Amino acid sequence: MRLPSHLPLFWTVCLINGVVFVVGALVLVFSPASVSADPVPSELVVIGLGLVVMILTNALLIRWALAPLQRLITRLEGIDNLAPTRLPEEGSGPVRGIAESVNGLMLRLAEERRAGDARALSAQEAERHRIAQELHDEVGQSLTVVLLGLKQVESQAPASLVPELAAVRESARAGLDDVRRVARRLRPGVLEDLGLASALAALATDFADHSAASVRRSFAPGLPPLSAEAEVVVYRVAQEALTNAARHADAQEVELSLQKLGDSVVLEVRDDGRGFDGLAEGSGLMGMRERAALVRAELSVISRPRHGTTVRLKVPVGVES
Repeated sequence: MRLPSHLPLFWTVCLINGVVFVVGALVLVFSPASVSADPVPSELVVIGLGLVVMILTNALLIRWALAPLQRLITRLEGIDNLAPTRLPEEGSGPVRGIAESVNGLMLRLAEERRAGDARALSAQEAERHRIAQELHDEVGQSLTVVLLGLKQVESQAPASLVPELAAVRESARAGLDDVRRVARRLRPGVLEDLGLASALAALATDFADHSAASVRRSFAPGLPPLSAEAEVVVYRVAQEALTNAARHADAQEVELSLQKLGDSVVLEVRDDGRGFDGLAEGSGLMGMRERAALVRAELSVISRPRHGTTVRLKVPVGVES
């Protein structure tokens, strides 16, 4: 029995009830059973049994007709708002129409959300670019002038003041290095100038210079080109994963790899740190997931206590954001 796909839910239930009633009436008409004006107990028993059969049949048919709707509700309750799943368009009648409508709505919402995230992340990158430029052009140049002035004063100062001036000059130099490092993190100029592999290599070197952990790099040759947006996403996810390894993992060794797998480019950041049990949706992980969704990439984080953590980003090649 297959119900028409355009039939509303109300009329679906009415149709099932009507079929049951018609069948019951036909049974009464064509069966030898009859009811007298003054029914005897045996006739009442037959009527009662027939009524029970009709009610059970009606309930089973309605349950069968609405079972896809219940499965649809269950799937809707389990949908992750960051990774919506297309609902199966099963069943017939109104249930299939509901699934089709929900899938269309989810697709539109996903596209609108992705477009909104793209605008937000684009604005964020532009702001990072502006701040990095100001740090480099204004703060960096000012500290450079201070360094040159201190060096000149140091050459003319009494011998008793030279050690103190040298210490101040070294502090200013360290501040200048910090400003440059922050500017590089805010705006990976090497990503624009030399490409993704060179930017990741520079990121790994900077991580090794400022962390107790050693870094192993593995970049496959001949990787397919990614869009500019996808390269920024890969770089930012690697940056966040390395930052987490330095701050929280207490790792001794970190492995950074970029490989080709089928029609995708796969980034992996693996550490041998303390790991964790149970993935908490912190701001760092949320940011990585949002960036991955922007370029239709798959992000997975695998971790176990005392067995390290692996962050894996699978970016499809040739997908425009």
